[in-house]
Parts: sequence; C-alpha cells; structure tokens
Amino acid sequence: MWALIGLLLTIAGTFIEASTIAPPWDWDTQGISIFSLGVTYQIGAVLLIGCLGGKNAGILSQIAYLILGLLWLPVFSQGGGLTYLREPSIGYLFGFVPGAWVCGTLAFRKRLRLEYLALSCLAGLLVIHLVGISYLIVSHYFIGLPLLAQIVKYSWEPLLGHLVLVCEVTVLAFLLRTFLFY
Repeated sequence: MWALIGLLLTIAGTFIEASTIAPPWDWDTQGISIFSLGVTYQIGAVLLIGCLGGKNAGILSQIAYLILGLLWLPVFSQGGGLTYLREPSIGYLFGFVPGAWVCGTLAFRKRLRLEYLALSCLAGLLVIHLVGISYLIVSHYFIGLPLLAQIVKYSWEPLLGHLVLVCEVTVLAFLLRTFLFY
C-alpha cells in the first residue's frame, strides 16, 4: 500500500512546483506573495515515502517509478523512454532508489523523534545527490557533458529548495506518524 502511495506521490510531485510564501511581516505592505523554490515536490515525495512506509516501500515505489518512466510513459519531468538515459538528470532519478532506502532505514531505526526524521531525510537527499553527481562524472567521460556546469545546475542551484523540502517532509512525516500511532 505504501509503495503504491509513494509511486503516485512521486509521479504527482514531478509536475507540482514547490513554493513558499513571504514572511508575515511583508503581508501588510505587499499582501501574501508566493515564491517558487525552483524545485518540484518529486524529491519530497521520495523522502516522505521513506519516512512513512520504510525502506521496502521506498525502494519498491521508486523502482516502479523508474520502470514506468523508462517504458515510455511520460512520468519524468521531460517525458520518458529509454532515450531519457542520455539526460543528465537521470542519475538523480536513479538515486531515488538508494535515497529512499537510506531515508526509510534511518527513519525507523530509532524511536519517533523529529530530529531523527530530519537526519534520515538529509541522508536520503545526500545519497540522491551523490548518485546524481556520480552519473554526471561518468557522463562527462563517456558523453562529454560539461561536468561543473551540470553539477551546478542539478545539485547546487536546487539545494536550497531541497533543504526546504526536507524541513516540510520532516514535519509532515512526524505529524502523520504521530497521528497514525507508529
């Protein structure tokens, strides 16, 4: 059940842009302003399912997501199909599997506490980025992609948005697990 929920959340999160609102002290002069974080909720969904469903649900949902995307279903941000293997971002998608596993493993290792969930999400995010950067390095040597520009584009620029997602996922997972008593 959690794996199916994770798959659906990851697919939906691919197409929903993460945003935040301006701090309340600006609301009197400008009203409520919405700012884009420059990322989608895709990674947030991966981390959330790891925190809620554990490592097995996280792995199964992300393997299913990759299979659906590589079998020509347009579930990736730029479509799908085997030609997507040439996209620089595919390494980060491959990183979803071990990232969800690490997040799910750490989230259930200790008693439910907010800081443990935050640590598990940060560890999962780190794994996703390490796998993605590793793929970029391999692509640099075999395909000739500009390495530094790709790392900046896919890891450095979205990092602040991803850290905000980690905070959101941590709080949401803590609240859901508290209310669901597990």
